[in-house]
Amino acid sequence: MDYFPLFLDLNQQECLIVGGGEVALRKARLLLGAGASVTLIAPELVTELAQYASEGKINHVARAFAEEDIQRQRVVIAATDDEVVNRRVFEACEARGILVNVVDDPARCRFIVPAIIDRSPLQIALSTGGQAPVLARLLRARLEAILPHGYGVLAKLAGQLRDAVKQRFGDDERARRRFWEQALDGVAAEQALAGDEAGALASLHDSLDKASDAELTQGAVYLVGAGPGNPDLLTFRALRLMQKADVVLYDNLVSPAIVELVRRDAERIYVGKKADNHALPQEEINRLLVRLAQQGKTVVRLKGGDPFIFGRGGEEIEELAAAQIPFEVVPGITSASGASSYAGIPLTHRDYAQSVTFVTGHRRAGEIELDWPRLTNPTETVVIYMGVKQARRICEQLIAHGRTADTPAAIVQQATTPHQKTLIGTLATLPGLIEQEGVKPPALIIVGGVVTLADKLSWRKN
Repeated sequence: MDYFPLFLDLNQQECLIVGGGEVALRKARLLLGAGASVTLIAPELVTELAQYASEGKINHVARAFAEEDIQRQRVVIAATDDEVVNRRVFEACEARGILVNVVDDPARCRFIVPAIIDRSPLQIALSTGGQAPVLARLLRARLEAILPHGYGVLAKLAGQLRDAVKQRFGDDERARRRFWEQALDGVAAEQALAGDEAGALASLHDSLDKASDAELTQGAVYLVGAGPGNPDLLTFRALRLMQKADVVLYDNLVSPAIVELVRRDAERIYVGKKADNHALPQEEINRLLVRLAQQGKTVVRLKGGDPFIFGRGGEEIEELAAAQIPFEVVPGITSASGASSYAGIPLTHRDYAQSVTFVTGHRRAGEIELDWPRLTNPTETVVIYMGVKQARRICEQLIAHGRTADTPAAIVQQATTPHQKTLIGTLATLPGLIEQEGVKPPALIIVGGVVTLADKLSWRKN
């Protein structure tokens, strides 16, 4: 995070702008909109700023900048086209510990003026850290188009009800948060968006009157498929639940970028699973899910790919069902689909493969338990999960049971992420490529004629 985002209360606070042109005008509008007391130092002003001065909206000092002008202002903005003057403003503010922004000079900015979507009291600020302000404006335009003004009304009404909600639920922060999550995503929200402010307020009061302590304090577990690694491939449902969770359990197959999307104040518990190195045994994970839910917490179990494809999700919900814990399974894009799509390898193809089989290369009792003869059909694609460490033995066994040594084979590491690496070979050569390139999990092996299409169909380069 290059800049720490925050919102300043500048109401009736002294702020200074150095400069009198169009850029200074834009900054003055923003500061005045926030209720600031604005002084502007410049020998001359553009017409609209001059009008502001004549109407008493700003205090105009009609001369060049002097270091003594920097006193106790909350923020200072240098908006001149003179680099020397801008540098002097910056240095004077630095010496006095005052927040300063030199327009179009990120190196001399202690704060960034973002692109703003204003639905007061709801506000959204976008910033690229001064690197691409046009991009921030483009994103702002998109958000403006999809964010109804009624959300500002809803935020205002929620503020009016805040004390009543706190009185109703006391210090039970979890119950308060769950009430708001339900109330602001229901009838009141629809009424506010439709412009029915009175109706929305009445609905919020009605929701508060009918709120059930039992419903608001009951725990639940959500098994959420986190997909193959790219945050853009999360489902909407997955993202919403990640933002509602009190506790999130995640493992090694969930990418850091996805973990960062979890609600900031949620407890995060790493239950990492790597080959032969489990931070927490599966049985203990099952018991932990039950225990956390019994404490009344909303628990999200983030699982790489899909929870029901080698994710042991079935074992976890068996335990939850036995303990009568409410649960839900949220499917995710399985790692096989993500890896094959991003590597340009279709899992089925009319000319190469009429079926696909998913297997795991994970060992039990030191042995890989696979139905080797079943995997030798040349018109079938085989996708092997968790097979990096056993790749050599897997390839040898496939050859020994009937697959030809020149059967195309690929391994896709960290699929769908910026670090994706795809290696193409055969059953005979793939183990050597894996060792040579130092491939580490998470990675999937794909075996079959469809692998030959990678050169032609790959749309994403390593």
